[in-house]
Amino acid sequence: MSTVEAWAKEFVLSTDLAIKLAPPPIPEIWEEGPLPCRLPLPGRPRELATTGRARKSPGEGALRSPERRAELMHTFLHHELQAAELMAWALLAFPETPPAFRRGLLGVLGDEVRHMGLYLDYLSSLGFTFGSFPVRDWFWERVPSCPTAAHFAALMGMGFEGGNLDHTQRFAQKLRGAGDARGAELEEQIGEEEIPHVRFALTWFQKWTREDSFRGWTSYLVPPLTPTVMRGEPINRRDRLRCGMSEQFIDDLGAWSG
Repeated sequence: MSTVEAWAKEFVLSTDLAIKLAPPPIPEIWEEGPLPCRLPLPGRPRELATTGRARKSPGEGALRSPERRAELMHTFLHHELQAAELMAWALLAFPETPPAFRRGLLGVLGDEVRHMGLYLDYLSSLGFTFGSFPVRDWFWERVPSCPTAAHFAALMGMGFEGGNLDHTQRFAQKLRGAGDARGAELEEQIGEEEIPHVRFALTWFQKWTREDSFRGWTSYLVPPLTPTVMRGEPINRRDRLRCGMSEQFIDDLGAWSG
């Protein structure tokens, strides 16, 4: 009978787009005493063409084009796929962590898969599919360098998912300004559902490190990454506070200039 760990490995390494978009049910059995397994790269379905280049984020005017909106949401969909894969990666990489943490990773993974479905529906409404645009494995180029679960929580949860609180709010406003109420509501929904993800990471980070300061957090970011790529403009102070970040932490994040 399959185990959670085998399921996680299959999900990360699969080259079947159907498995990426709708993985099979998670088994109930966990391995006894698993060894750390640090997968270097995910499997990529042939439908997804990868690129090393990032395209500049579109402004409100550009988002009046259905194709540019589809391309933007396609990028966000791929972000969700990478996030889901990296939750499975962390489950395999850090088997020594408490069961509650590893179960929490699966919960976040399930949310990311569901978000992928929401983006797929949106793309379909515009006449596009997953694979209509090239994708970039930006998160995979960075997150697997995390040496401990505390570094993973700092980088992936507090960092990248924390930054998504800012980005979803900003793009919701852009999409609404471009006349796309559905896209705006989708970004607002996903931003709201990112809050417990960031709170989950923050809770475990503080538990493991006894740190709650901005300086303490930055000491767990793997070089050359800095807070610059983990915040948006403007910073979504309200939702960051709802995650458990302090006023001082948010002030320091906004003021950070390297």
